Amino acid sequence: MNSSLLQLLVLAGVAVFLILKLRSVLGTREGFEKPPIPLDQARPRANQKFEVIEGGLDRDITDHVAEGSDVARALAAMKQAEPGFSVSEFLGGARGAYEMILMAFERGDLDSIRPFLNDEVEASFAQAINARERQGLTVEANFIGLREMTIAEAEFDSTSRTAEITMRFIGELTTVVRNAAGEVVDGHPTSPKRQRDVWTFARRMGVQDPNWQLVATGD
Repeated sequence: MNSSLLQLLVLAGVAVFLILKLRSVLGTREGFEKPPIPLDQARPRANQKFEVIEGGLDRDITDHVAEGSDVARALAAMKQAEPGFSVSEFLGGARGAYEMILMAFERGDLDSIRPFLNDEVEASFAQAINARERQGLTVEANFIGLREMTIAEAEFDSTSRTAEITMRFIGELTTVVRNAAGEVVDGHPTSPKRQRDVWTFARRMGVQDPNWQLVATGD
């Protein structure tokens, strides 16, 4: 066997080894393979439109309440009355409103939150604050955080276009109640307590004013 034939056999053996090695790493392809997509078709077009299937799940609703529930249907009716309404955005606003209103009440400052309360809730808050002041009590409060926030109920009146959403909150805060002499009569500055509230917010859908009002409170 001459040297050139020997070199050819060695090269053939190396080629077979490399092919087998590549197949073990990359796998094999069997059956029909689609032709490669041209590069200009593979790139998404800037003005490409996607078809939205009507009747599909609205994740803005089903991410927060059970599909097909009365609450879900009420929220869907609100979105039909006001297409720009977002449940997720409402929840973000409700989170901030809870802290703002709760802390203003603890401080006895109704002026800053009056636009967000209806007349009945404002009157009940004022009554509680006045009773506290008559006893010479002051409250020092610090909001730590919101531990739970869920939608409990939702209703929509198609005639008046009034929406009501009832929220269940569990907040955590520290409170210290002092008497006229400055003595602590309740609470502790470093021992947090959990505050449970059920608040109902209302608003007419489709109007320019985006603010919801607190119309009922409970626990």
